[in-house]
Amino acid sequence: MAETLTATALTLKDIAREAGVSLATVDRVLHNRPGVRPDTVRRVQAAIERHSFQPHVAAAELARGRARRFAFVMPSGPNPFMQQIEAYLGEMSAWLSARRLGVETVTTDVFDPSVLAASLEALSGDYDGVAVVALDHPSVRAAINDLVDAGTKVVTLVSDVPSSRRHHYVGIDNIAAGRTAGALVGRLVGQKSGKVAIVAGSQGLRDHAERIFGFNQVMASEFPDLSVLPVLEGRDEDARSEQLLARLLGRHADIVGLYNVGAGTQGVAKALSDAGRDEVVFVGHDVTVLTRRLLLQGVMDAAISQNPGHEARAAVRVLLALARGEPILREQEKIRIDIVMRDNLP
Repeated sequence: MAETLTATALTLKDIAREAGVSLATVDRVLHNRPGVRPDTVRRVQAAIERHSFQPHVAAAELARGRARRFAFVMPSGPNPFMQQIEAYLGEMSAWLSARRLGVETVTTDVFDPSVLAASLEALSGDYDGVAVVALDHPSVRAAINDLVDAGTKVVTLVSDVPSSRRHHYVGIDNIAAGRTAGALVGRLVGQKSGKVAIVAGSQGLRDHAERIFGFNQVMASEFPDLSVLPVLEGRDEDARSEQLLARLLGRHADIVGLYNVGAGTQGVAKALSDAGRDEVVFVGHDVTVLTRRLLLQGVMDAAISQNPGHEARAAVRVLLALARGEPILREQEKIRIDIVMRDNLP
């Protein structure tokens, strides 16, 4: 009969035995040390997460002298994917407590550079690390650099600001995601010719700009019969996205495809439905309660998914490694993308 392991009885040896690795390998994974293959890292982490294992790290953190505080600067407003990241941070409370970590969420208007920069500036001196969903703008870059100069570890999350002195980026390869979206729209449209619409939050967000770049690359090189219309910027808001797309659909009866780069998905779907344009190929991002329903209903054809739980955990682990002066296992923190359609919904 198989043993039933409990979180209270579990030891590192139990984790090593279940994952089929040595005790030294488990220790390297727990402390983000190099030299472990990515598939081995995933196997060890899966064993840890299956049993909600909490290593006895509190004493080690106490020896380091003090608790640490991290801030996550997130978009205000009802963005389902960002809300998922925040929810996963809440679920990490036991893991965080064991490491004497406090994580606080700061919501702000990430589409307004002056507001976002002011929010970052207000954090100076109060936190050991900051993870931020950032607009790529000079004032935001300056605010990030000021935090770094003051000794704060800064990680960009989901959307990068590579020209800043941020320490690390946690998120997907957004150009690859955009290229994937382009291939999906083009192939699902098939032999039709016509126009393709793009709805984004803002081209000032690096992740949105990179997705659009990748999308346009594929459209231009592989689908010359499809003409891409100028980008609509809906600020990830349902009402604004609906209004902009409704006007566009009214002006162009030959729209055959649509790429929704960010949020605002409910507004996009409503504009299509109200216009009686359910035949338009609709590709977007992230698996949420809403996109799951739209996929099942056949309104949405495909979603390019990234794992919000992995992103939340990775951002915290990277900030912790930076604060401790430990190396970051880049392969371990790489965020993958998946193509989700109605027939393979998780």
